[in-house]
Amino acid sequence: MSREKRPGGRTARNRSLVLDAVAAILLEQGFDALTVDAVAERSGVHRTTVYRRWRDVGGLLADSFDAAREDAWEPPDTGSLVDDLIAINRQVVAAFAEQPSVTQALIAASFRSAAAERALREFWEDRFARCGIVVTRAAERGEIRAGADARAVIVAACAPVFYELALMRGPAGADIAERYARMAASGL
Repeated sequence: MSREKRPGGRTARNRSLVLDAVAAILLEQGFDALTVDAVAERSGVHRTTVYRRWRDVGGLLADSFDAAREDAWEPPDTGSLVDDLIAINRQVVAAFAEQPSVTQALIAASFRSAAAERALREFWEDRFARCGIVVTRAAERGEIRAGADARAVIVAACAPVFYELALMRGPAGADIAERYARMAASGL
């Protein structure tokens, strides 16, 4: 008999409390303060439950990324490839503009945990796959040739934004979302 995830109830409540605690600890104290015991204390979920479900810090971080993949996010549909890419880039800018930024804290933590690194990669692959519809719609409208590599288009539009905000830690210029979206679209 296979075990299905319960959609709600105590399990879902505990997961929410634990993942909120992970984010809070990362934001307030950083990765080094993130322990299963600290998460159990902060969340109010019994430490035995936390250890049984998540096992270690890597499991906690991986589940944080998994939870983000479970959301209902879909890419915008503005009616234009360039405008869709701009809208996606604006969402990226907004995620990094939050201070403190859970996005930045989780990405930084992924460099310290193999499980979190795998989960982050799966998160991005999921987002790239979801964004593929933007390129498909553009091809259907005749804006670009059919068969364009959707992942490459999305990476070309978004990667420079991530580079500037996450790696260079620069301020988000007013035109950053539009500039890189237009550059990516012009290459098609």
